[in-house]
Amino acid sequence: MSAPKRPPSEEPAEIPMKKMNDMKDKRNVVALILARGGSKGIPLKNIKKLAGVPLIGWVLRAAIDSGLFDSVWVSTDHAEIEKIAKSFGAEVHIRSPEVSKDSSTSLETIQEFVELNPGVDVVCNIQATSPCLHPFHLRDALKFITEDRYDSVFSVVRRHQFRWKEVKQGSCEETKPLNLDPKKRPRRQDWDGELCENGSFYFATTSLIREGQLQGGKMAYYEMQPQYSVDIDIDIDWPVAEQRVLRYGYFGKVMRLMFCKVSGCLTDGRFNFSASGKTSVSIHSRDIEGLRRLQKEGVTVFLLTCSQDPIGPALVKKLSEKMGFEVLKVGENPLVDLRSIMKERGLKWNDVAYMGNDEADVIWLNLSGLSGVPVGAPVDAANAAKYSCQQAAGMGAVREFSEYIIRKKREAESHQAAGIDSGNATASSNAIEPGNATASSGSIDSGIEMASSNDIDPGNPSASLNDFGSGNGIRGCFPRHSKKKGNSSQC
Repeated sequence: MSAPKRPPSEEPAEIPMKKMNDMKDKRNVVALILARGGSKGIPLKNIKKLAGVPLIGWVLRAAIDSGLFDSVWVSTDHAEIEKIAKSFGAEVHIRSPEVSKDSSTSLETIQEFVELNPGVDVVCNIQATSPCLHPFHLRDALKFITEDRYDSVFSVVRRHQFRWKEVKQGSCEETKPLNLDPKKRPRRQDWDGELCENGSFYFATTSLIREGQLQGGKMAYYEMQPQYSVDIDIDIDWPVAEQRVLRYGYFGKVMRLMFCKVSGCLTDGRFNFSASGKTSVSIHSRDIEGLRRLQKEGVTVFLLTCSQDPIGPALVKKLSEKMGFEVLKVGENPLVDLRSIMKERGLKWNDVAYMGNDEADVIWLNLSGLSGVPVGAPVDAANAAKYSCQQAAGMGAVREFSEYIIRKKREAESHQAAGIDSGNATASSNAIEPGNATASSGSIDSGIEMASSNDIDPGNPSASLNDFGSGNGIRGCFPRHSKKKGNSSQC
């Protein structure tokens, strides 16, 4: 497979996607997310923002960070989906009109991809509508293929639902139970329930796919816990999924450095000029506290200004001294300045968070492992960002984005401590409470006015784990071979 493609003007990815070094199987394994532009239930569902992140971004992040795949692909027929897929580091398969119809199946699209990429041995078809997917799910499931030599494996979830036979309207037929005896109705705790496909992912060898099957040969299932089993099909699913993903979604790798623009992010972009020639800006105390929390979590913060900002050296110095953050004035080619900082610290773009607010920031929003914009940012910037704040610039957006980074960082650390890398899935309870800003307010002699109001809610629901306990991914298999053709609906 070729190296990951990138949008024009983007610098090459510094860390190519490779399979984990300890994987014994040397077959070419790729992830493939199907994301057609013509969703009927929710228009352009696959790139609609869910908890600030494009829906497809949640599974792309999990697939790429897993380190399992030789390459990660998005199959689409829509230019906007293509752009967002590339911003996350995925390659793109532009599907033909023949497999882009409403009547086209997922299998047909995957078969076309396989024919165009003959070097692929195993395909993991990941559903874009499963935003609570984690790398450990994929890692444990792939072991069936690479270690146990299964031909296909798919995800399931355990359901405790009693099913009854449907009776057509006007029929004299009576309904009958399908999976219970009403005379001996079991308690939930006395019944194992049933395993149902949840559609999160389907692994299959390309030889099986060419035969017209996604599930066949020597088959296995991978059981996901209910808290991670989320599927979005209609609008009514969206609010529930948004709260679930804030609790159980995969928030990516730990960030170690944050670049934040002063004008348009930390401030509302306005500058006040006095008759004496002094320049002042207003900065919200909540935003300052958010950045200080990042520092306490071990994230280095750099505030960015540029030559177009009417902020003089004296004001830059006061910004640095008063708030305790280093202020970097970037030149005509900011890439040089930012890369020098990263090189000094031995960091890659995956380790960096970036907060911008305009079209000029698109390249950095694309390159950074995590990126955010305030509400109301231009469309190009909002599409490039991996998180869109609910708060406005200068009014809590930086605090909101900071807490998002902290929540993601705590999530990653909790998973590492719980041994998820070895396959044990433990839900994290390290939620971040927004809290109250402790930064003092008042007028600063240099002309920096610190907003003192405390009535801005960061807008990020805190995550708590009261509904579900921790759970382990459970592997299982079917003892017999199946020749039934897979014909799942098109994504």
